[in-house]
Amino acid sequence: MLLSSALRLFPVFALTLLLGCETAPASSPENDSESKELGPVASIIRNPVDVGAEDVDTSNIAKLQFEETEFKFGEVKSGTVVKHDFPFTNTGSVPLLITKARSTCGCTVPSYPEAPLAPGESGIISIAFDTKNKYGHQRKPVTIIANTYPAMTTIYVDGKVINE
Repeated sequence: MLLSSALRLFPVFALTLLLGCETAPASSPENDSESKELGPVASIIRNPVDVGAEDVDTSNIAKLQFEETEFKFGEVKSGTVVKHDFPFTNTGSVPLLITKARSTCGCTVPSYPEAPLAPGESGIISIAFDTKNKYGHQRKPVTIIANTYPAMTTIYVDGKVINE
């Protein structure tokens, strides 16, 4: 009985959903005055690179240049916290804004500058990898999301955790 009344109401719900949705595209700010209304970093976040274009113009973007993209920590005992700093420079022509740095698990914790970095400025992404309950070869990625092209850059800590 309950199922049959639910089936009768389904077309009403479906029609309500279809008629309730707007089909107009979301508006986007076209000038700087509108960007100021959205906040101080709105114009930095917008990436001028058109992914669908055949020739990608990367001249007007931030560029994340690391001194190294991988740190090999060798062998450590399980329970050791491996810490490493990854220095980088914004070699692009606009301010660099890192919006997120994330790892694949809670054992690897990145920290990064939250303020925009002007062209030519440098910063550090610090990583702490807790090897507790880890054994054998470990390669932990940290993905940085920023207003660069491509938008994601990955750095790694790599080594062997031994159980003694």
